[in-house]
Amino acid sequence: MANARELKERMASIQETKKITNAMYLISSSKMKQAKKKLADTEPFFYAMQAEITRILRHVPDMHSHFFDRREKIPAEERKVGCIVITADKGLAGAYNHNVLKMAEELIGQPGKHKMFVLGEVGRQYFSRREDELDSEFKYTVQSPNLYRARVIAIKMVELFEQEELDDIYIIYTRMKNALQAETQQIKLLPLQRINFASDKMAAMAGVYREAVTLYPSAHKVMDSIVPNYLIGIIYGCLVESYCSEQNSRMQAMQNATDSATDMLNELNITYNRVRQADITQELTEVIGGANAQKRK
Repeated sequence: MANARELKERMASIQETKKITNAMYLISSSKMKQAKKKLADTEPFFYAMQAEITRILRHVPDMHSHFFDRREKIPAEERKVGCIVITADKGLAGAYNHNVLKMAEELIGQPGKHKMFVLGEVGRQYFSRREDELDSEFKYTVQSPNLYRARVIAIKMVELFEQEELDDIYIIYTRMKNALQAETQQIKLLPLQRINFASDKMAAMAGVYREAVTLYPSAHKVMDSIVPNYLIGIIYGCLVESYCSEQNSRMQAMQNATDSATDMLNELNITYNRVRQADITQELTEVIGGANAQKRK
């Protein structure tokens, strides 16, 4: 068993670690609240974009936009698949990064020629050994997600799709289901799927006035203008959701670490008291033994 001095030093070390984990918990909590407010402020606009696409498809059901072109003639093995992967810039966030990378690996394992567009330092380091699959186009930090980054990414993805350099484009991110649970998800950005715009749910959420509309100069031109903005909204939402999920995961990890430190301190405190008590008992025994020896002399 360690002596009292060693136990005291260990308790002091754990106490310092507990202060750090508690501080990281508070920082992540503040960042998550700010990001959630940012998302709530911008969501209505992008719901409106989705509602407008729904309206156009409802009024012009036979419209054939290149954004809906599934390129079915290309076999699965020859399809060029791009994927935006959103990870964190650092660890200490529980299974957050692991779950994202695991889903990305599952996508890479499917047929096709894959190209990964990775956001976040953890993901870039993970895929750095596979240069043939990693595209270094976006070397952005995932801290402080903003519309500018989402716009740059969306414009580049649209350009690659229109030039037929990519046939399918996905995004892998993490969505907060509730305050305690996050879920890694995969969304297909392009080509668009009509089934995603089949209901009027988004139109109702956005409060769109649903009467006859005039599309000028044409339905195709309007669609070509709306879809990039819609993709910007989707990507921005994924960036913010991932950022919120990262902070939430880090909060839980730091809370668990703080609780574990508290439990360790309680156990060490009990052990420390026992060691002190044993030392005191030993000292008293030695004093009494010495006194008895003097009396016998």
